Amino acid sequence: MTYNDIRKIFLTYFEQHGHKIVPSASLIPNDPTLLFSVAGMVQWKGVFQGTEQPIAPRVANVQKCIRAGGKHNDLEDVGFDGRHHTFFEMLGNWSFGDYFKEGAIEMSWELLTKVIGLDPNRIVVTTHISDDEATAIWKKITGKDAIRLDKDNWWSAGETGPCGPCTEMHYDFGPDVPGGLPGSPDEDGGRFVEIWNDVFMQYDRDANGNLTPLPKQNVDTGAGLERWAAVLQNKLDNYDTDLFANLKSAVSDLTGVKETEENKPSFKIITDHLRAVGFAIADGVIPSNADRGYVIRRILRRAMRHGQILGHKGELLSALYPALVKEMGDAYPELKTQEKHVVEIIKNEENSFADMLQNGMKLLESELPKVNNNILPGEIAFKLFDTYGFPLDLTQMILRDKKMDVDVDSFEKCMKEQKERSRADTRGTRVLWESQTDLPATDDSEKYEAETNRTAKVLSILRGEEFVKSANPGDAVEIALDHTPFYGTQGGQVGDMGVFKIGDKIVMNVAETNRVGNVVIHKGTLTEPVSIGDEVIPEINLTVRQQTARAHTATHLLQAALRQVLNEDVEQRGSKVAPDSVRFDFSFGRAMSAEEKQSVEDLVNKWIAQNLTVSHEEMDIESAKKRGAMALFGEKYGDRVRVITAGDVSCELCGGTHVYHTGEIIKARINKEKSISSGIRRITMSVGTLAE
Repeated sequence: MTYNDIRKIFLTYFEQHGHKIVPSASLIPNDPTLLFSVAGMVQWKGVFQGTEQPIAPRVANVQKCIRAGGKHNDLEDVGFDGRHHTFFEMLGNWSFGDYFKEGAIEMSWELLTKVIGLDPNRIVVTTHISDDEATAIWKKITGKDAIRLDKDNWWSAGETGPCGPCTEMHYDFGPDVPGGLPGSPDEDGGRFVEIWNDVFMQYDRDANGNLTPLPKQNVDTGAGLERWAAVLQNKLDNYDTDLFANLKSAVSDLTGVKETEENKPSFKIITDHLRAVGFAIADGVIPSNADRGYVIRRILRRAMRHGQILGHKGELLSALYPALVKEMGDAYPELKTQEKHVVEIIKNEENSFADMLQNGMKLLESELPKVNNNILPGEIAFKLFDTYGFPLDLTQMILRDKKMDVDVDSFEKCMKEQKERSRADTRGTRVLWESQTDLPATDDSEKYEAETNRTAKVLSILRGEEFVKSANPGDAVEIALDHTPFYGTQGGQVGDMGVFKIGDKIVMNVAETNRVGNVVIHKGTLTEPVSIGDEVIPEINLTVRQQTARAHTATHLLQAALRQVLNEDVEQRGSKVAPDSVRFDFSFGRAMSAEEKQSVEDLVNKWIAQNLTVSHEEMDIESAKKRGAMALFGEKYGDRVRVITAGDVSCELCGGTHVYHTGEIIKARINKEKSISSGIRRITMSVGTLAE
């Protein structure tokens, strides 16, 4: 049974049991606590917390995941056993207040034993030590006595958020394989492999570790596709299954090296890292020196190093990417549609890695004669990282061949000092607002109306780093209301400015408006005392709003012009829309010529002069797709979307504010075009009177 067979059987089964089948969410999560989507439940976190409405009571999908950074990090284990991956696929089904423990266990058991035909006697189940209910259900359905475990049967997506007890199903490969039962001292021997985990989401955990019952009892299940494939193909090693066997064959064809026991780790690392790098870049991650971009760069370079261990020089993952598309492109069409872009970025990274390795090795070789006790000072390892992009594990790998190591403690001290220098105000007061778990979502449905004159209630006031009941004139504060017409920074568009009034008196000047999750935060200075519970009238600065709307519609025209002048492969990769100015990032592999920039600018101004009608419509996502509306690359959309259409020139999904006729933009002027990373260009453009 191949990977493609398993995906189809899993989704068909749950569709027949009333589940809505949804595509995999992006690897880039809408969650500031995570670098990547680490499990299928990440996109449903707001549903579990009660801040979002579920799209259906029952849902199932196959979710692409990466665990290679932060708390969820399997990178160091990849290549040295048969069951760890940086990228993997998670089969999952969810119940949002519908079925609970009994329904989940019944369906898991039926699918495993009756549909895919596993021997019931080879399945061992575990439950949490506190979960008598699940234990009794297993006994009733199967007659099995569950093994009671503690920490191993408790699941959460992060340090905070939804969590709860779980029950796991383990497959027994038989007594010929060493290893003990789950929870025993020798459980890591390999005989038993976890194949499914049913999580019963009952609680929300805050930053202090307090558990609060969730509004509804939910089910979140996860099953590793790679492990299912290994069990169903009777392979102890995931890397011996059909998908990896084919990818390893491609590695062998490229390098001219056959897989042996000695080089097996390198074959595993290259094929695993090919998936992680390929999928991440296809989802919009650009290799860089920060956050998820750094993780992907590190994985890519680790693969390159193992290519060198196999004796291969030159391009590696970029040359192997077509093999990945062949294996997984049908299940994940984005691999095909983004192929040209992904290969170009990987090639650029591979070329820069070759230069980096050459220069970094010069520094390392000059320092080695000074090393005492075969331990490289952490300061040197940090310099290699900071100046030449050497991840610590790459330096350790090179030194290992020389029977040397790194002073990791001093390296980490240097890293900590750098992080403290750069941390500064990168997250502002976001963490403080995220701690306010009882704060309801802001109703901002009025944000497209601008002038409403409705009163709104003050729900929360942040002054400095403290939430207060009231604040005084002159205080710099951040305020959340029950509803607001202010647009909070989102989708690249900066937030509104304006004032709060009580009667005819201005009580607060709002300098900026941001969003933290589903809460809109108004930041500014008080001119009169304000307390929680006060009724205020939020008034938007209409001049700034109009200028921002003008710039946002100009951004849509700019993208349409770029696709017409350059090619249809151009896609938006980010933007900042501010009053009268635009910063627009897009995928393109070279610098634009002066003629191309002028042609784009002329085309945008032609459409402005035509005063095209700009329609703002809300519709279901399927209708928007049929209309041909462009979506922002990597963005997550709900069932209902907003479509902005400018004549027959542009049609995009967009939640921002826009003009109603292109003539309102007045004029556009491209100021600069430059590279910001591999395969990504940036245009800055002025609009309106500033452009004139």
